[in-house]
Amino acid sequence: MPDTLPHALPPETLTALGALEAPLGQNGFAYEQAAAVRPLLEQFGMEQWETFAESWNHLGVDRYMADGGRYRRRRHATFTLTEDQILRKPHQPHYQSRDYNTLNGGIERWFKPITPAIGEHPALLAILRLTQHIADDLTPQAQRPVAWHAEVHQFRIEASPDAAGRPTPEGLHRDGVDWVCVMMVRRDNIARGETTIHDLNRQPVGSFTLTDPMDTALVNDSRVYHGVTPVKPVDPAHPAYRDVLVVTLRHE
Repeated sequence: MPDTLPHALPPETLTALGALEAPLGQNGFAYEQAAAVRPLLEQFGMEQWETFAESWNHLGVDRYMADGGRYRRRRHATFTLTEDQILRKPHQPHYQSRDYNTLNGGIERWFKPITPAIGEHPALLAILRLTQHIADDLTPQAQRPVAWHAEVHQFRIEASPDAAGRPTPEGLHRDGVDWVCVMMVRRDNIARGETTIHDLNRQPVGSFTLTDPMDTALVNDSRVYHGVTPVKPVDPAHPAYRDVLVVTLRHE
């Protein structure tokens, strides 16, 4: 899937990128609302957001939940990101050590793959390009890899009147990668879901709630922990769910 990154960005895009990168570089995390993120994604080629978001209706149940929960649905894919292209890798398991995921770590978890259509969707490619651009800008040149290993996760967290949904059932955590991007896709009939950021001493340093499609959080995983509070229905008589896209980058 050759997909060249834009090398020349207009000044207004560079200004918007700087506004996003400055707090990420200084504090280890950044939160930006959709009104600022959408124009950036459009500069990186985003189109057809609605068909991208609709794909969250076709995820598989996460059957690896050590807490016994059936409130999480997901799909997963991996990519190689270089300066010149985005290449999807053969399907592989998601693995985290128990050092990073005390609940579900220590095993290979094989999730349903992201569909081919979504794997090459212009919205996903734009998100990957933007995330890589930010990672390259904020990684010192001597440490910047020729290629990033990207993992992409589609998550749906469902909540019911008798059982809250847990976006981060492992609690406050790091992912064992270099960079993390979390983008809201849709909230329907959902209350709570506050993202909390803590420093390496586990002291709180920030909090916010992703509410609108394309609201985005970026995290330097080596500098901060992150977690999300459980979600519950606003109206218990109707379905309730929280859809997000998570992209992680680490050195190949």
